[in-house]
Amino acid sequence: MSAVEVAAIIAVVAMLAGCGQRTVATGAPAAHWWKGNTHTHSLWSDGDGWPEMIADWYKRNGYQFLAMTDHNPPPPERWVTIPASGEQRDAWERYRARFGAEWVVERRRGDTLQVRARRLNEYRPLLEQAGRFLLVPGEEITQYSGGKAAHMNGINLVEPIPPQEGADPVEILHKDIAALRAQRERTGRPMIGVLNHPNFIWSQTAEDLLALPELRFFEVYNGHPLVNTLGDSLHASTERIWDIVLTHRAEAGQAMLFGMATDDAHDYHRTAPSQRNPGRGWIVVRAPVLEADALVRAIERGDFYASTGVVLADVRREGNRLLLRIEGEPGVTYTTHFIGTRRGWDRGSSAVHDSAGAPLTHRYSGDVGAVLAESMDLEPSYVMRGDELYVRARIVSSVRKSNPSYDDEVEMGWTQPVRP
Repeated sequence: MSAVEVAAIIAVVAMLAGCGQRTVATGAPAAHWWKGNTHTHSLWSDGDGWPEMIADWYKRNGYQFLAMTDHNPPPPERWVTIPASGEQRDAWERYRARFGAEWVVERRRGDTLQVRARRLNEYRPLLEQAGRFLLVPGEEITQYSGGKAAHMNGINLVEPIPPQEGADPVEILHKDIAALRAQRERTGRPMIGVLNHPNFIWSQTAEDLLALPELRFFEVYNGHPLVNTLGDSLHASTERIWDIVLTHRAEAGQAMLFGMATDDAHDYHRTAPSQRNPGRGWIVVRAPVLEADALVRAIERGDFYASTGVVLADVRREGNRLLLRIEGEPGVTYTTHFIGTRRGWDRGSSAVHDSAGAPLTHRYSGDVGAVLAESMDLEPSYVMRGDELYVRARIVSSVRKSNPSYDDEVEMGWTQPVRP
């Protein structure tokens, strides 16, 4: 038996032993904050990293959970050709050095070296640790229609979901959500669907999201450098899209839309703003145990925040007050904006067209997603008057983000919206 296989067995034993130590003395589970990334790609699709190496990076860098979300159902197996030199050769050597030659499955086809990518169920025992690190099954259900993308992450899946077909991206996304719901009902496992990067090739507008009332989650931040997080003169930023949708949904009595921050990591060998690197965006979930079902249920409750660097010690609601506690760093300032829309908001809007005169979206008044209050305290709070349709908080740090995904990016955090 190899050293790696022994380590995998020890990890499983530790995981099983830890299962009985997840509650306090009273038997009631205590809530903890768990940091994780829910959008990651490996050599199983268009990422350039071995999945074990990717998971190991997240584990070593302070994450407690990771969802591997390669595009669409994978092939039965994946053999990667290793060149004689270059980036992928170096990556293979690091892979062997980290996990040992016994772990790496290789074959020769003439003079060509090939290495098999291991599946989640193979490397899971090697990396998971009870209460410390968890791998969550996922998939980026990937479709295109009319030059636009319809990408949805399925999190905590039992089995892959094939790409759907439809007349346009909205119809396709409807079908993605229906397929997720059907799998959940059939298996009894909680799972969620997240609309990814709506501004990637300008694929989804606020109006598109309003046509998806069953959608509960979307990426307000995505670390891919080509997803147009900030929008442009013709397209709303992802945060502006969020406020437009929240305003209309709240007034219609529909479910809130929750915002995720993710990496959408693909590139693991070179670090630069132009690369799709890990470590840019994440969520922090408050749940009693580090288990996939518990994490998903907490996310569905909105008991999480999104971040690109800001750390929150607490987010809670007490009556009509929304309270935050920021884990501040010396010399760093934090500005918290409490954002929302009040009843009686100006419903005026103007159509936005592209250069050919085709309709794109609408511009809405400044009443939508207005800054209701601002604070520089490390324990900011907001007292709701009762006329707000919703309230959420955005925390902006004075720290410039290392390896940013766009120019002049600073570290930020977002809480989930609440209603009075």
